[in-house]
Amino acid sequence: MVTKTEETQLNQLEIQVDNGGGGAWEYLSLVRKLKVRRSEMVLKHGSSILSDPGKRSALGPDVWTLHEQVAIAAMDCQCFDVAQNCIKALQKKFPESKRVGRLEALLLEAKGLWGEAEEAYSSLLEDNPLDQAIHKRRVAISKALGKPSLAIELLNKYLELFMADHDAWRELAEIYLSLQMYKQAAFCYEELILSHPTVPLYHLAYADVLYTIGGLENLISARKYYAATIDLTGGKNTRALCGICLCASAIAQLSKGRNKEDADSTTAPELPSLAAAALEKEYKQKAPDKLQLISSALRSLKL
Repeated sequence: MVTKTEETQLNQLEIQVDNGGGGAWEYLSLVRKLKVRRSEMVLKHGSSILSDPGKRSALGPDVWTLHEQVAIAAMDCQCFDVAQNCIKALQKKFPESKRVGRLEALLLEAKGLWGEAEEAYSSLLEDNPLDQAIHKRRVAISKALGKPSLAIELLNKYLELFMADHDAWRELAEIYLSLQMYKQAAFCYEELILSHPTVPLYHLAYADVLYTIGGLENLISARKYYAATIDLTGGKNTRALCGICLCASAIAQLSKGRNKEDADSTTAPELPSLAAAALEKEYKQKAPDKLQLISSALRSLKL
């Protein structure tokens, strides 16, 4: 993640370069280091360096890194001729490079030639079955083609090889949610919580899924994970506070006629009222014009 200091440094350098103050190579290097996408700027200043023989030769071996960077930026900007020229230069220098082969496949994908791109990626995977980037590009193609079932299949195969990739688990969970496959999405968030127990986003997402599935047991579990989110964020997650209140109301409805021990005896009874008070305080401070609305909604829940 880019820090505020790094972002400020990058923005200042970008303004300097854009105003003709020099430092284009330093700017491009910082963009790569921070792994941010400033495609138009990279294309503009990277192409300027590559078109100047003096500046190009001054880079030494780094000129090939710049070719790759400009090629990717050109694809983002739909400047396929520029991307093709950069890739041709790389092919000439590194004729057997799989990395360059990946760029070729990426260009096919950028042009919307999905079939040819898929063939190219499959061929590259035969040589290196553990190339994570190529596996992910195949998932991206399946999503672009509107084939979520294929994306799920590819992601599951990928996670058999790289089960610690939390981004892949999140992607899989989101696809399941888009297909209303909530139990499968819940499993993905369980894996994420096991591997990253201090990330509040995963607790919150898991609680949302459990609440959506419904049923007394799931609602009680959802409330626990909303509470965990509040704990991990220092009480500053409005969505989790709302979740506590909604769960309390739903649990009360489903618990009618049940023994108290069977219904719910695991949580402090004051939790819903504390969450409601925190919500009203939050709205009073940050959105006073909506305070009456949230107060009315909370009263309707009969907490």
